Amino acid sequence: MTSSASGAAATVQAAAANALAAVAFAGRSADDALARGAASAALRPAIRAVVLGSLRWYWRLDAIAAQLTAGKPLAPPLRALLLVALHQLEYSRNPPEVTVSSAVDAARLLQQPRATGLINALLRRFLRERDALLGLALKDPAAASAHPAWLWQLLRSSWPQHWQQIVAANNEHPPMSLRLDLSRVARADYLAQLAAAGMAAQPLAWLATALVLERPVAVHELPGFDAGCVSVQDAGAQLACALLAVAAGDRVLDACAAPGGKTGALLEAAGGDIELTAVDIDAGRVQRIADNLQRLHRSAHLVTADLREAPSGWSEQRFDRILVDAPCSATGVIRRHPDIRLLRRPTDVSALAPTQQGILERCLNLLKPGGRLLYSTCSVLPAENERIVEAVLASTPRARVLALPEGVTLPPDCLPRPIGMQLLPGNAAQTDGFYYACLTVT
Repeated sequence: MTSSASGAAATVQAAAANALAAVAFAGRSADDALARGAASAALRPAIRAVVLGSLRWYWRLDAIAAQLTAGKPLAPPLRALLLVALHQLEYSRNPPEVTVSSAVDAARLLQQPRATGLINALLRRFLRERDALLGLALKDPAAASAHPAWLWQLLRSSWPQHWQQIVAANNEHPPMSLRLDLSRVARADYLAQLAAAGMAAQPLAWLATALVLERPVAVHELPGFDAGCVSVQDAGAQLACALLAVAAGDRVLDACAAPGGKTGALLEAAGGDIELTAVDIDAGRVQRIADNLQRLHRSAHLVTADLREAPSGWSEQRFDRILVDAPCSATGVIRRHPDIRLLRRPTDVSALAPTQQGILERCLNLLKPGGRLLYSTCSVLPAENERIVEAVLASTPRARVLALPEGVTLPPDCLPRPIGMQLLPGNAAQTDGFYYACLTVT
């Protein structure tokens, strides 16, 4: 390896350690931590890959690090550097000696020159004793599953027949799924455009708008992305349009709409003009909806409001269709956002329940009699899904469960629930984890 390549490797490790420390010890999201980094554009993809990989296997790597350090604390940047280097030794194709040497140089870049000998010794011990250290770590279910103990236990109790599938899927790299605007491009034509660009994709038989790329690419490399012909969206999320069954002329409310993926999908799928209002509680997030719609060349009425209360002037508002994409634990999208494993706490699920219930109750009051409301989460936890709907049905006598629209093709491995339906990650449909329930009011 040349000195410049070695220097780049050390820079990647140091930047990844800083970002990992920000997530693990300061509670920042991975996206925020990575955005704060000052690395060159050329190194950012490598840094991101190392950070997300280290987060994906954090609970296993941390168990190994605890053995290596005999439980003695290290400064956060050094602890994170040790985890980053262990991840590369265990999960990358980099030559081990290069990873160790780069980690020593990275310690200097982190302004920890006195720790270079320690980092070198710990990593070399791992290489000598890898099988014994890993075997001992894997006796801990949290390390074996690479999930915090509380979440592993909750998944197992919630899904006794499926928890192993969920855990395995969460530890995989997610597929890159695309949503086509079929009003602008036919699927066969777009597949041909991808092939001409050297990209292969698999169409999903159960959803006409969805393609899955064989290999991820930068979004701006996608044919037609900047023109709004295609978007990146999981196929499970795309199912919301079919279940809501929006038609031309409908008045539609997209509640909790940011960043606007489903907003754009609803406008594309309507088959004509609709009057769509997209709401989110945060002005910055509403701007993200606006940015998304601008790329798609679509428009909607954007509102910043808290839907747990009636927005000003909405006393007489009634909608034909409402999508409630409720704030949740996001336990269905862990494979896309591995920082969730570190950022979520055991109390988060119960803490979110009043917000989920309040938004759903408010939105049912905004629905026209006989209209359709779709309650959706990207959670796999029943406490955020059918139990919330059950509670709202009990508190709202006018509300009723509604059958799925006729003609909707459900994805493989879709699981019926006491109310609604659940998609789990790692299924034959190649989706993340989503919950859906259709409701109406009399």
